[in-house]
Amino acid sequence: MNGRLLDGKSAVITGSGSGVGKAAALLFAENGAKVVCADVREDWNEAVVAQIRAAGGEAEAVRCDVTKRADVDAAVARAVLAYGRLDVIYNNAGVASPMTPQGAMKSFVEATDEDIDRLLAINVKGVLYGCQAAIVQFRKQGGGGVIVNTASVAGMIGWGGALYGATKGAIVNLARRLAFELGPENIRVNNVCPGSMVTNFGIGGLGVDLSQAALDSMAKLQPLGRIIDPSEPAQVALFLASDLAINITGINVPVDGGVAAGK
Repeated sequence: MNGRLLDGKSAVITGSGSGVGKAAALLFAENGAKVVCADVREDWNEAVVAQIRAAGGEAEAVRCDVTKRADVDAAVARAVLAYGRLDVIYNNAGVASPMTPQGAMKSFVEATDEDIDRLLAINVKGVLYGCQAAIVQFRKQGGGGVIVNTASVAGMIGWGGALYGATKGAIVNLARRLAFELGPENIRVNNVCPGSMVTNFGIGGLGVDLSQAALDSMAKLQPLGRIIDPSEPAQVALFLASDLAINITGINVPVDGGVAAGK
């Protein structure tokens, strides 16, 4: 291999304007992918594309609200228009547990209809739309392709908020079932399952206390004793998207500092 794990491949990444999505967009491009960056925040997204292009990579920006099927379909269509095909989709866009005005995580019974609808729309339907759009395009190309999703360790074990965990648990099992259904077509489906991170749409973007003491407390939740950096799940996504993982499908990879190991 030439050292560039996705050389010449076309990839769509949702939630690419910040956090894991931004880290993945930069990493995929660095490894030779032609990237369609899809995010609802156009300013953040354009900045990521500019950074990729400044480094000599290829990237396109599209505004994408993953709760709208037409937006997700348009992101895949943009990849085909710009690069001739789709090889990888990374369904990364997601939101964290709903919070109270005081910055604490809401209990399950405190979640409003709006909270429930938002998490289901983004964390579940957004991934379903991405998978469907990618599968349709992969089949048009004659089969073969890679789907990677961002789930969460909270979808694997009883950890974190119940509502959030329920949405991520749906994605955990989606990958398992799709792997069986799509394996004969050489379409691989895997999930990255991060632990505690500080991102714009997770802890850090919801008015949560981010004092050093609070960060230290978060770190202690994980056996390795430190908070997950968004670049770390992105590195696992790169591996799963690449031919290094050519015989891996239907798995959920915890990037959680060891939390899942103790459950």
